[in-house]
Formats: sequence, structure tokens, C-alpha cells
Amino acid sequence: MNCAFAQKVNTVVLDAGHGGHDTGALGKNSREKDIALSIVLKLRDYINDNMPDVKVILTRDDDTFVELYRRAHIANENKADLFISIHCNSTRSSSVYGVETFVMGLHKSDANLAVAKAENAAILLEDDYVEKYDGFDPNSPEGNIFFSMMQNSFLDRSLSLAGNVQHELADKLNKFNRGVKQAGFLVLYKTAMPSVLIETGFICNANDEKFLLSAKGQDQTAEAIFKALRNYKSQVEKKTPFASNNDTLIKREIPSDTDNYTEEKKPEPNRTTNQKTDSQKISYRVQFATYPEQLPTDSQQFKGLENVKMYVHSGAYKYTSGDCADFESALILRKSLIKKGYSDAFVVVFKGNERITNEEAKRLTGKK
Repeated sequence: MNCAFAQKVNTVVLDAGHGGHDTGALGKNSREKDIALSIVLKLRDYINDNMPDVKVILTRDDDTFVELYRRAHIANENKADLFISIHCNSTRSSSVYGVETFVMGLHKSDANLAVAKAENAAILLEDDYVEKYDGFDPNSPEGNIFFSMMQNSFLDRSLSLAGNVQHELADKLNKFNRGVKQAGFLVLYKTAMPSVLIETGFICNANDEKFLLSAKGQDQTAEAIFKALRNYKSQVEKKTPFASNNDTLIKREIPSDTDNYTEEKKPEPNRTTNQKTDSQKISYRVQFATYPEQLPTDSQQFKGLENVKMYVHSGAYKYTSGDCADFESALILRKSLIKKGYSDAFVVVFKGNERITNEEAKRLTGKK
């Protein structure tokens, strides 16, 4: 395909992220590779049933590992008009949720870069990745930014498709809209056509994970992406966009929610029977800083602080020190942080990775 845009959408490549020994992100009960494949297969069926003039090609249709460069090559060698990569998101905080769609471009924030680095790290599972990717280091900000400059000629069309995707996923499915973003994804940079990478939700978040694990949630996600694709196709081909209140979409029967996810057996940790699991553990930490942008917990700014952790609340990144078993120990730690200059430091309580109130902690621990 040359750089002149096709005026029709005849061939679409659907890419289920990760696969095989590359599980992708892990939720409490889920693996990114499984959810991505399930959504892609349902999306393929929607396209085949409702747009028979569009050829659908999959980069994988089973639990197979496919190198990132090969995924782009599949799209290029088939002269695809669109490349759509499906993923699930994850972060250290279980409170983050919502949908976002990425196109190839310069990172606008450290958070965008972090998502790209997480997805690009899949190349570390490939043989000879240094040679295949011209010495690219997925942990290097400079490397990620270099690749983000490679696809400007397709940016407008990619943004148009991404906007349609966000409209359908966020507005129509009432999901939190995290927006259309730009970042340097290896799976996108060598595709010679408009391309998007869709993060369908955060499987570190209990509600997002439950939705994406359900057959209904996967079907609704696939349907929303299909509608976005169909509307984009109408725009490209100068046809009237479909009206949602006059939709004659052919739908497939949704199976019962017996999840098609099979959990890999993991070795049981050495715990005594009366020991609390990590998700039940009550811990007391001292919050000492809040930032609008994320900083690594090993930042030089936190030098001298012990056990620094970050959580997200109300759109801000909040940092804590310590992991105390009781409130009294946390108060002692708070005094030491105040002496170090953190005059606004205060004690916060967590159950696992979820912040809870002091009252709830007292109820759970039986302490007054």
C-alpha cells in the first residue's frame, strides 16, 4: 500500500494482543491475552455478518505467540485498509478504570509512555529482538519516542477511527472516557495504514475485569468497536453515518456467562491457615505527597523514604511511606516524615491495595 489513502475500507486486520507464553496484563481472575482474543473473534463475526464486503484477517485466532513485527507485516502484506489492535489495560492501582484508544504519535504524558512501554515489552519474549527492532529498547523513553514519529502520514485517519471507538465504548456503553491518546507502540509503527490500539478496560479494577470477563461484556465491547468501524467506513466512503436509533445490526446469540477463561495453576504461597491474604491485610501508611503527574516510586525526590507506594485518587497520584501493622506505629513514622520536611503528612489506612476509612479499619480489626 502506498501513502495515498484508499477511499474504501475493503480489508481490516484485527490483532488480539499478546498470546502464547506472553499473557499480557494479569487481573485477579483474568489474563489479557484471553480477553483480547475473545473480543477479536466476536468482532470478526460482527463484521462478517453485517459487512460482507469487508475482508477480515486475524493476526491470531488461537492462543499463539505472534511477534509484534509480524503483526504489522500481516497487515502490510495483505494491503489492509485498517489495523485494529485489542488489549486490556493494567496499572498498580486497582482504582483506575475506563477505556482509552491510542494512535501512533509522540507521548503527551508519562502515563501514555508507561502504557506503550508495557505493551512494547512483549518484544523481550522474542528471539533476536535487538536485531529485529534495530536495537530498540522498550525500557528507553528515547526509543519509544523515536518510533512514535514514524506514522504521521496516517495520523488523521487513525484519530478519526479512534474518536469513533471512544464514542461507542464510552458514550454508548457508559464507560469512563479516558480519551484518544498518542504513544509509541511498536505494533503500530510499521503498519502502512491507519491503525489504532484499543485498551478496553483495566483488568486490575474489579468492575472493569468483571465486565470484560463476562460474555455479555465481551459482546458489547465487540459490538461497540464494530459500530465505530462501520461509522468510520461510512465517513471514508462519503456515505451517511448510521443512526443508532435505526440500527438493523445482525447480532449473534450471547452464550451464558460460563467464562471461557481457564486460570493457570499458580503455586500456593507458604501461608499458615490463620494468616490473612494480601487482599485482606489491613495496613497503615503515611501519605506525604500528591502530584498531578506520576513519578516513579524510586524517584530521587523520595530518597531516604522507606517503602514508597503510589495510588490514584480523584485524578491525582498520591504517595505513601511505610506499611505498618497498627496506627500507633504509623504515627511514629509520621513524626519522622514531618521532621524530614513533609509537614502535611498524615496516616491513611489500606485493605490490601484499596484505601479505606479509619472507621472501617476499626470495624474490621475490632480496635477502638
